[in-house]
Amino acid sequence: MLTLEWESEGLQTVGIVVIICASLKLLHLLGLIDFSEDSVEDELEMATVRHRPEALELLEAQSKFTKKELQILYRGFKNECPSGVVNEETFKEIYSQFFPQGDSTTYAHFLFNAFDTDHNGAVSFEDFIKGLSILLRGTVQEKLNWAFNLYDINKDGYITKEEMLDIMKAIYDMMGKCTYPVLKEDAPRQHVETFFQKMDKNKDGVVTIDEFIESCQKDENIMRSMQLFENVI
Repeated sequence: MLTLEWESEGLQTVGIVVIICASLKLLHLLGLIDFSEDSVEDELEMATVRHRPEALELLEAQSKFTKKELQILYRGFKNECPSGVVNEETFKEIYSQFFPQGDSTTYAHFLFNAFDTDHNGAVSFEDFIKGLSILLRGTVQEKLNWAFNLYDINKDGYITKEEMLDIMKAIYDMMGKCTYPVLKEDAPRQHVETFFQKMDKNKDGVVTIDEFIESCQKDENIMRSMQLFENVI
């Protein structure tokens, strides 16, 4: 249950933890968190999928996973997504299973867009691996860049109050009845104001990537959250 302490803390910490937790929930659904010791194929089986992933060597070079880890990840990904890609509706269905007490639709939409880096309406295995590599094994700078990209909904290089409000409402909607005590209707807007008081250094009404990273790096709670899920795989 979420408590008053959660309500009083900077919501940027919650947002970042939710990003990583949501990604781990996707891994759990694919059966990838608890790896077995079974032997895996030496190379990816690609004959039955519509989307042909990049060579293992290239993905290994572009991510922080080993070849064996990539093989296991791909096996789980292929089992759940035989076409080789995940569309937005499937992505939303995945998260709805883990947040039955609330409505995860909007947050899943934002998260999907963050993974779909080429904006073609589908998350490929490559998209999934590159995002997951950052969230689980990236540097603090890489993780914060990824989080900023999620919050920057229209990808113009700035986080506006309207964008942050949309993100906060999506988080509250997703948590649903898990919040305690029951949040006031204007709680998301109040938290956005707190976020901007802390992050918007020059008070111009928007948060830049530099302001975001600088503020996060000075926040001990955020720095701890960056390390919570390192080397899960």
